Amino acid sequence: MNKSILALTLSAVFLTGCNDDDEVIREVEVIKEVEVIKEVTPEPVTTVKNVILMIGDGMGAQQVGLLEEYAQRAPNSTYNGKGNKTALSKLGDAGQLGLSLNAPFGADGSLVVDSACSATQLATGLAAGSEMIGLDHNGNIVETILEKAKAQGKATGLVSDTRITHATPAAFAAHQPHRSFEAAIAEQLVESGSVDVMLSGGARVFLPSDIKTDEADRQIMADLGAPESVYKKSKRSDDRNIIVEAKENHGYALAFDRQQLSNIEGDKVLGLFANSGMTDGIAYSACKKDDSCTQPSLREMTLAALDILAKDEDGFFLMIEGGQIDWAGHINDAGWMLHELLKFDEAVEAVYDWVKERNDTLVLVTADHETGSFGFSYSRKDLPEGQMLDGDGMQGNEYKPNFNFGPLANLDRLYAQTGTFYDMMDQVSGDWDFTNTTAQAWADAVNQHSSFKITVDQAQEITEREYNEYHVDGHKYLSATEFPKVADFKEFYVYGDEIHGDLIGRALSADQNVVWGTGTHTAAPVPVYAFGPEGVTRQFSTMQHHVDIGQKMMAALIQ
Repeated sequence: MNKSILALTLSAVFLTGCNDDDEVIREVEVIKEVEVIKEVTPEPVTTVKNVILMIGDGMGAQQVGLLEEYAQRAPNSTYNGKGNKTALSKLGDAGQLGLSLNAPFGADGSLVVDSACSATQLATGLAAGSEMIGLDHNGNIVETILEKAKAQGKATGLVSDTRITHATPAAFAAHQPHRSFEAAIAEQLVESGSVDVMLSGGARVFLPSDIKTDEADRQIMADLGAPESVYKKSKRSDDRNIIVEAKENHGYALAFDRQQLSNIEGDKVLGLFANSGMTDGIAYSACKKDDSCTQPSLREMTLAALDILAKDEDGFFLMIEGGQIDWAGHINDAGWMLHELLKFDEAVEAVYDWVKERNDTLVLVTADHETGSFGFSYSRKDLPEGQMLDGDGMQGNEYKPNFNFGPLANLDRLYAQTGTFYDMMDQVSGDWDFTNTTAQAWADAVNQHSSFKITVDQAQEITEREYNEYHVDGHKYLSATEFPKVADFKEFYVYGDEIHGDLIGRALSADQNVVWGTGTHTAAPVPVYAFGPEGVTRQFSTMQHHVDIGQKMMAALIQ
């Protein structure tokens, strides 16, 4: 608001009688000061101190739809006591919504993206190649938003419920020609000095190769406070213990379980809470009910990271990944996927509560891609019974839709699943040899964990295997000569014996009113939620590409 003083000159005419016959006219000049208030539009805020990027791996619009339908309309929704409103919805109501394309960018790109490429494009704002980590499409090392933030004196953090060396977190702080180089990624994450807080699973690529048998190495980990489940095996080919190096050479405080994280001190923290991926969403929902969880939840890791990073007066960059949404999508497991979405939404709620009264932070929630081509669909199975309705437009006619459009009770039944498809596979064959399994074993495993039941005849299709006509010697996934048999679109089911899990999804799908189109990713645009100063967030309310999102984030954070 600007104020100015305006001087007004007023002329007044006075008639003064000097005598009965004459009048003298006098003009008197009066000067008056008047305060004028002019409204000036404030300059929009176009930069921020902090950026929090949340990635629901595999969380397309369809997956968001599953979460919202469950929250709002499941008869026994866990949101019933919370106004049936997700944290994602709260963020969307208070901020901006957009969409983003995500395929490998540019004229030399591809149609469909993997997590490494997608995260690299978000992290750098540049086109990247498939399965690359922190490289542009020509294979050049490029600085990420996390590295740029660190160079400006900001604090930085990575949080994931998968592995800290997995494709999404790795792409923000490592540079490798392929996402599978996780041992080298572990070294880079620790040695670079770029990441202050790392909280996730994946200890197996930090541990010496002989950790299973070398008692001295095992004692070192026990003395550090790690449970045996964290150091049970290694995927390194050398004798380096990157965890010890992180503590002794790089100043990281260490945490290996929920209690240790809650007591952690210091501004550099490495938390590794599992040998590989962290607890799945179904197991987390179960342990949360009786407060028996030993690993921190995604929400708790998020809050811990915020507590540490927010102490830096220069601000911070934090990436948080709900990575197992994608894992559930790959195996076509709708029940597990729902629990992963709920776990991710808990973390979104923690971030929203932290940021909602602030004007110095940009929060972005998006996905790297959609996984599974998931959706609810109507079918010709279990047609509804006719009924009479009281409405005055029915004119005495029976209400009887032609198809089964799906009862809302299915949402509760999906939530009621007590184990992932991987748990069911473990039950059928503990050593994962599925060459001679029985339909009865599959039916028993599925029916134990799912409220949707299958018959032995339905389970027969889960057992079937065939020659892998796409066999490639030495290929990580296609070297097997035999694959589980998929009746249609089999080219898009690529992960060997894991496809038995996808076949469980097929067996359950009709009763669930669920369809799946692939065991990999689709090119669907993904949602973008943006919260923060409107001058920053408005630009995300559009159709864009992940390369654009990366550039917009950097423009807002890096001055």
